[in-house]
Amino acid sequence: MEKIIKPVSGYIMVMVALALLGLSIFLFANQLHLFGLISSVAFLFVIPGFFIVEPNKSMVLLLFGAYKGTVKAFGFFWVIPFMTRNKISLRVRNFENKPLKVNDKIGNPVMVGTIVVWQVEDTFKASFDVQDYENFVHLQSDAAVRKMAGLYPYDDFEAPEAEVTLRSGVEEVNHSLEAEISDRLKHAGIKVIEARISHLAYASEIASAMLQRQQATAIVAARRKIVDGAVGMVEMALEDLKLKGIINFEEEKRAAMVSNLMVVLCSDKSANPVLNVGTLNP
Repeated sequence: MEKIIKPVSGYIMVMVALALLGLSIFLFANQLHLFGLISSVAFLFVIPGFFIVEPNKSMVLLLFGAYKGTVKAFGFFWVIPFMTRNKISLRVRNFENKPLKVNDKIGNPVMVGTIVVWQVEDTFKASFDVQDYENFVHLQSDAAVRKMAGLYPYDDFEAPEAEVTLRSGVEEVNHSLEAEISDRLKHAGIKVIEARISHLAYASEIASAMLQRQQATAIVAARRKIVDGAVGMVEMALEDLKLKGIINFEEEKRAAMVSNLMVVLCSDKSANPVLNVGTLNP
């Protein structure tokens, strides 16, 4: 478990080092070589113990393989030179995963790219519970994307009963992705600040076919809307003609008029009028 410590101030030990250096010079000058040698060794012992911790960085300290604590306060410090010092950044970092080819819930190959914003929270776990915590973040993020993609279909064309899809349920999908990555990275002492999808598309081998299907679905939906509107307009026209007594149709003529109106209203091209120069009823 992480243990926060604050070592001796480096400025105090600088004064001690200067005092030892001055004492050594004084002792050697007065022919006290043994004491001068001891003072010199003490001076040389103090010098390697200085280190600096920058803002939003930390220093993990070990003594002969034993974890002694982590320095998270920034400044100038001193510890005994036998301590091993490993620097770990506490700054917020982010990376963008290149689009991965994964399978959605119904097996369609899709390309999913992600952005993950993360930060080291527990320096003990980051240093000793995983081999390389930065590589661990990347690999586990990829694994989380693959698992998350398998929970949802790409869209609702083939899964109309799906309430959440990768394409439409952005908030739910991003929340699921963030929770999955957080669960995987907590073992390394990593805090996930944000995770979201940055790229989403069908894989190249099926993209063309899926585009044609989407276009066909859109055309069918538009035609259905046109037909619904045309039926309403024809019904209204016949009802007005009947109420105002403008003209009375026999069933055959009524059907012909309905057919002509539907052709005019539903056609995707402008109608070309045909003038009847003969009688209305041949």
